[in-house]
Parts: sequence; structure tokens; C-alpha cells
Amino acid sequence: MKPEVSFDRLARYEGNVPRYTSYPTAVQFEERVGFNEYKHWLQAFPEEEPVSLYIHVPFCDELCKFCACNTQVVHQVNVRVAYGNLLCDELKRLATLLKSRRKVSFVHFGGGTPTTLPIEAMKKVMSTIRSLFYVQQDADISIELDPRHISEDYLVLLPSVGFTRVSLGVQDIAPEVQKACGRIQSFEMISDCIDRVRQKNIKSVNCDLIYGLPNQTAASVRETIDAIVTLRPDRLAVFGYAHVPWKFKRQTLLEGEILPNPAERFEQRQIIDEVLKKAGYRVIGFDHYALPHDSMSKAMEKGALHRNFQGYTVDQAKALLGVGASSISILPQGIFQNQPSSYGYQKAMQQLDILPVVRGVQRSTADLFRWEIIERLMCDLHVDLKKMIGQYKQDPSLLGEFLKKLRCFEEDGLVIIRNNEITVTEEGRPFLRNIAVVFDAYYRAAPHRHAQAI
Repeated sequence: MKPEVSFDRLARYEGNVPRYTSYPTAVQFEERVGFNEYKHWLQAFPEEEPVSLYIHVPFCDELCKFCACNTQVVHQVNVRVAYGNLLCDELKRLATLLKSRRKVSFVHFGGGTPTTLPIEAMKKVMSTIRSLFYVQQDADISIELDPRHISEDYLVLLPSVGFTRVSLGVQDIAPEVQKACGRIQSFEMISDCIDRVRQKNIKSVNCDLIYGLPNQTAASVRETIDAIVTLRPDRLAVFGYAHVPWKFKRQTLLEGEILPNPAERFEQRQIIDEVLKKAGYRVIGFDHYALPHDSMSKAMEKGALHRNFQGYTVDQAKALLGVGASSISILPQGIFQNQPSSYGYQKAMQQLDILPVVRGVQRSTADLFRWEIIERLMCDLHVDLKKMIGQYKQDPSLLGEFLKKLRCFEEDGLVIIRNNEITVTEEGRPFLRNIAVVFDAYYRAAPHRHAQAI
């Protein structure tokens, strides 16, 4: 059955809005908030609290035209090895600032393609992490990989150094879509990669899918999702293609291709949603899915889901420490970003005894208040506004202001307002980012600032 699409509703909510993986969002970062603030707040972080680590590797073997990640094609092994050494150096500087050996509950390697680090370099980075931090026995240690460029030796390495989960970029299996995007990988290649991962006893497999890509149609999307569910990945992340050529020049290569319009994008999203739910996957927020046994499903049941720059997460740590070019660190007091380019990162690391932080933003109590509302809505689809205002000691008049702004969503059947509590309906789930804008004190509509909402 073809999913219903309300064209009037899409027209009202099709603007560009943040993904809300943090608050304030990255557009509020500024250079006057940098290393000194990061150092101070790092050292103030309670010693008994666990931290999480995010390691960014900005290299790929091939460049995908649709990619909106900080990455570049680098084939020279010596460059990759040197970058691995810089990661180890930054980890040591970070541990020195923390003073005591901190517990680590999550480690995630993202990119780019983290498996472009040579095997010996990856071993060294993992060994450095374990020598400097106490990695908890039940820690979630995950990595993104490219099924086109992963050797058997590397798959053998991953569980031997502690990786428990892998994430594969799938996007779409239709040849005409893959050709337009510059990412050719057959379904058989994807299936074989997942089989080999599971043979190595890696506990969890995630697949990334994208709708709204060039030349995608409802039929091609249905073919892709029907095929992928036969592989039974434990989780899936389903993203709308973010066409932001003003930010990532490589996307200009797609501008001669046919991009689906908002109604077609929405229909593609609904097809994926319909097939995954029928296949037994639970909906996580607005763009993730997980099987009932998966830790993400269990966290959702407990109201323990969170969001960070990797999307939805079960990570409960209050500090996410980023390592590597462009990586982002989140502390209760502020958010910080490292030098974005690999060259800038290398230059910054030549200065001894500092971290390569280039910009950031301080978080006020009001920011934390608004972030908790946004996060709970995006994770639980429910929040008690009056309770939040009292908990953070905010101006009671904010309640009326928020409710007034939410009326249009209520009239469209996207939220239910009752006793100052907000519940997002199933119809409203795809519009969670639009609803979150109500609580964003910094948001300004601008076509070249954020990606398309739906």
C-alpha cells in the first residue's frame, strides 16, 4: 500500500532545520571559546564519572559524491601511519589533563573510513587507549567500515582489540543510484561483509541507509530495504540525504542529477519505515531502527536513550571526548571542536602541551534546560514542560510561550498537549526536528545554514 503524503503539511515543514545532535548547535560555535575553557572544564569533570571517546579518521579510499563528512582520499600509507601517531599523542595529552585514569564506557571510531588506518596503527591507537584509560569490561567499542575496502586481516583484528559493533554504509543498492553517487557496491558484497563480520563474533551490526539520493525512486528504495532486512542487521540508521553544496563542494558533482522532491523524499522515508516495522524492527526516535534484543531498543524502553554527534546512542556518560581532526567534545559546561582539516590538525599538534581545539560554545543553565527538552522529545517523544521549568528554575512564563508556538503542531495532529505535557504522535515523528525548533533560542531560518528537515 502506498503511504499517504500530506502535501500541505510537507509544504509547511519542508524548511532547513538543525539535526539537534547537540544544543547549542554547531552554528553557535565561536573561536573565543577554546582550549583554555576546555582544559578547565575537563579538569573539573568528576573523577568517578565515566567518559566516552570519539576517534575521527578523516581518510577514505574513494570519495562518495553525497558525503557530508570531514574526509579526503589519502592513499599514502606513511600519511595514515603519521595520523595514527597524532591520535596517540592527543590521547596522551588528554589523559594528562584529566590527571587520573578515567573509566571509559564507549569508544567510537568514525570518519571518513576508520579502517584506512593501517592495522599496526589501529593496534597502537587501541593499545594507547587501554594504557591511559580504564576501558570498562562491558564497554561498547564500535567502528564504521566500508564493505568495498575491508580485508580479512582487518576483520580478524577488530574483535581481537575489543570491537563489539560495526557500522556499514549501504545507502542504496540500485545501480543507477550508486553510479550517480560514486559508490558502487553490490548487495552480494554487503551480504558477504556482514557474514564475515558475524563469523568473527562481533556482537552487533548496523547499516546506514539514505533516502532522497539522486535517481532514487519509491521502487528502488523498496527494493533496497526489502533486500537489507533479509540480512537482519541489529540496527539501522535511516537518513535523509543532506544536500549542502555550500558546505561540501563535492556535492556540486550531483547537481546535474535528478534529486527527489520533498513529497518523493517523504514517500521514500515512509516505505522504509513501513517495511522495517513489518519486519519486527522498533522505531528509535525519527531516524533509527533496532531489533528488540538490541541495546538501543532496551534503552528506549527504559527512557535511557540519548543523542550526540553520532545520532541516537545508549551512552550514559556525561562527557564525550573527541580525538582527531574535526572531532567534537561535549561536556556539561560546553561543546568544542578540533581543527577541522587534517593539515590544520597536524599543525595544531605541533604546539606542545595543548589540545587542537579551534572553537566551541559555553552552555548556560538555560541551554541545558532547552537541550533536555529537545533531547527527551527526540528520544521519548514526550516531555513534561512544567516539570522541566521547575527543575531548571526557569522563568514560568516560558510555559505559555512554548505552548503558543506548539499550537500549530497540535492543530496538524503532530503533538498532543495535555496538562502541560507534550506527546509527539506517530504522525508527528517524521517532524521531530521541526517541533524541536520551538525550544531553540538561537534558531534563525536561513537556506544555507542547515539541511532539509524531511
